[in-house]
Amino acid sequence: MSRSITLGQYYPGKSLIHRLNPRAKILSLVMVLILLFSLHTYEALLAQLAVALLLIWNTRVPFRYFLRGLRPILYIALFAIIIYFFFTSGGVVLLRIGFITVESHGVQQGIFIILRLITLVLFSLLLTLTTTPLALTHGIGYFLKPLRYVGLPTEEIAMIMAIALRFIPTLMEESQRLMRAQVSRGADFETGSIFRRAKSLVPLIVPLFVSAFRRADDLALAMEARGYQVGAVRTRMYEDTIMPLDWTVLLVVIAMVAVAWILGL
Repeated sequence: MSRSITLGQYYPGKSLIHRLNPRAKILSLVMVLILLFSLHTYEALLAQLAVALLLIWNTRVPFRYFLRGLRPILYIALFAIIIYFFFTSGGVVLLRIGFITVESHGVQQGIFIILRLITLVLFSLLLTLTTTPLALTHGIGYFLKPLRYVGLPTEEIAMIMAIALRFIPTLMEESQRLMRAQVSRGADFETGSIFRRAKSLVPLIVPLFVSAFRRADDLALAMEARGYQVGAVRTRMYEDTIMPLDWTVLLVVIAMVAVAWILGL
């Protein structure tokens, strides 16, 4: 597994968050994200970020895993800076270059959006890094069960999501391997304009798709060899139950959301 890819990885541990039921973690994450998007003050947002950092410390997962998970949002953060800094008016003029102005209101809004995005990603990584893909599959499938009454194959949907999450690092590792092979043959992916670098990636698309289809075919054969059938009722050797610790965490999260809404943060 590629060490530079965080999404889809699981870091083993015995922390409080590792021991939580995946259903409790998914439900807590949903409530935290709803709270996160309803916050309007810097104080409340920084408090949420502090909670995320405290939970990261509790998991004992090396912080470099979370930093790697933040890399993909760098371009989104840059886009937010451009939009809010240069195209949002209001407040004191901080910088004026010709017809371009940077005003305090736009800077405040841009920083707020970036902090919110960072906090969102950190909470999401807390879920994926402390939950095995199989446990995450069962958790997602549990919440999708009501959709079975409208004819949706919820078990298969959960399985597809888990497989996609699991194979993201594998495909990224495969793309890096192909890039190293092309570099050894004289290919250049570092220099030139952004369009030239994008064009140089085109030769990687065909072998990457071939590798992905080969892995999908191998996975399908392995599942058939183990008796996997679409629509079949499957059981588990160990049923995960909601423990008192899970209820306690859910009540704490609900209390946080209620207090934030009452105070209008």
